[in-house]
Amino acid sequence: MQKSINGAILRKMILNGAKLLDSNKEHVDSLNVFPVPDGDTGTNMSLTMLSAAKEVSNCPSNGLDALSDALSKGALRGARGNSGVILSQILKGMTSVLAQNQEITSKTLAKALAAGTEVAYKAVTKPKEGTILTVVRAMSEHAKSITKKSIEVSAFFESVISAGEEMLKQTPEMLPVLKKAGVVDAGGRGLLIIFQGFYHALIGQEDTNISFDDTLNAGSGSKYDEQAHFDYNDLAEIEFGYCTEFFIVHLKKKTTEADIDRFRENLMTIGDCVLVIGDLNMVKVHVHSNEPGVVLTYALELGEIDRVKIENMLEQNRALIGRKKEELKPYGLVAVCAGEGLTNIFKDLLVDNVMEGGQTMNPSAEDIAMACDAVPAKDVFVFPNNKNIILAAEQAKALTKRNLHIIPTKDVPQGLSAVLAFNPEDNLENNLQSMNEAIGNVKTGMVTYAVRSTQVDNFDLKEGDIIGIDSKSIVAKGEKVENVTTQLVDKLMDSSVSNITLYFGNEVKEEEANAIAQELSEKYNRCDVDIHYGGQPLYYYIVSLE
Repeated sequence: MQKSINGAILRKMILNGAKLLDSNKEHVDSLNVFPVPDGDTGTNMSLTMLSAAKEVSNCPSNGLDALSDALSKGALRGARGNSGVILSQILKGMTSVLAQNQEITSKTLAKALAAGTEVAYKAVTKPKEGTILTVVRAMSEHAKSITKKSIEVSAFFESVISAGEEMLKQTPEMLPVLKKAGVVDAGGRGLLIIFQGFYHALIGQEDTNISFDDTLNAGSGSKYDEQAHFDYNDLAEIEFGYCTEFFIVHLKKKTTEADIDRFRENLMTIGDCVLVIGDLNMVKVHVHSNEPGVVLTYALELGEIDRVKIENMLEQNRALIGRKKEELKPYGLVAVCAGEGLTNIFKDLLVDNVMEGGQTMNPSAEDIAMACDAVPAKDVFVFPNNKNIILAAEQAKALTKRNLHIIPTKDVPQGLSAVLAFNPEDNLENNLQSMNEAIGNVKTGMVTYAVRSTQVDNFDLKEGDIIGIDSKSIVAKGEKVENVTTQLVDKLMDSSVSNITLYFGNEVKEEEANAIAQELSEKYNRCDVDIHYGGQPLYYYIVSLE
């Protein structure tokens, strides 16, 4: 029976944890408690874990110190959304312990879980119980209790996962919003899926399917959709000039798992940064080499190739070096938003770089860092414009060569107000104060639709109901978009408001927005009412009151 884990086994565990979560991310997404179409906890955690798996795959050593470093850095670089950032911190704490050992025993794992829990709790300003934090804490506390006596690592994982499942079942009692929605915590479920992946690899059952009793059914979707990002900052360091990425699909009947392993080994002889993840249904491949044609030839021995992308990294570096030589200006601005219209508005306000992202697509910490590095400025102000992106933006500070200043904007109207408060002639401290003060002067609402029937915020919702949301809760519902929009404005209105702005989404016609604006102008004749094309998905209107 297995008493300890070495580096080779740990590598398999990490890769399988990422694979299992990716296969079940739609189920985790479906546990999103708020009934709007932006459930992305599973996707964010999966992309974070896939980024970690990529770094581990590229790691040339099976030493625990090297693998731990790769796991921690990969998770940090790929961290997306609050759930992904918290997962990266759990892994960061765990690897700080694992890296100090030659082999991993149950006692080592217990210490690692304790460290992971501590680091994760510290990463969250106001930790809430009933979340992924509660689940990892329960697992850590149970791990400590069972390692007082010697226990084999497989039994350790089985027992710790069981303790986590018990705590996960209790999360609806800790967070009323979970109980109303009739689901367990999504982040906690995602963490347990990862640990189940670890356990299955440990006992040699990597292809095991899992089932859930979380009241919702798992969906199905494509695997391994993450686009890798690599550091091209130093041209002299690049030995291999071409980044080649593709999928191997419709694998030949004679192809085996051993063939895939040999394919991976062949790539390592002609290149570096090798990533070969998948199974006999589909394989995702990434490699840096000087012979992309040879790479594709090897792949064709296994099956058909699809979605081939070959990039000249030498040319990319020349462009980056050109940017380095540019004279840095004092300040730069980077904003995140979704929608062509909103992007153009930010650009019209002289924001240097506008990243695509929002409710359903949270950029990673590395994405944000890369966007800031592309701005030739010493100090860069970042406007996340989404509460689920703020933590990732904070993490980007450790990955960028710029001085980042995160303005904690939770929505687009706050972001626009903060950008308007920016004065390029003023000093850093005054700008930070002005922009943070501007955030507090905006009231924001959004009009969307319920993706499932539930009861929340004293509303009985049916799937498809139109709902109006303020910064904290649902405040209006109905069958027609225009009625809910006016109800929402009514709820947000007070005597201090003098301007009402409607940003209409990609499913709204301009004449419809004009009709609502006319109605609001007549009702609130002391206020200026404006409409702008936002083009945002999912939300019919984003409403700003100032």
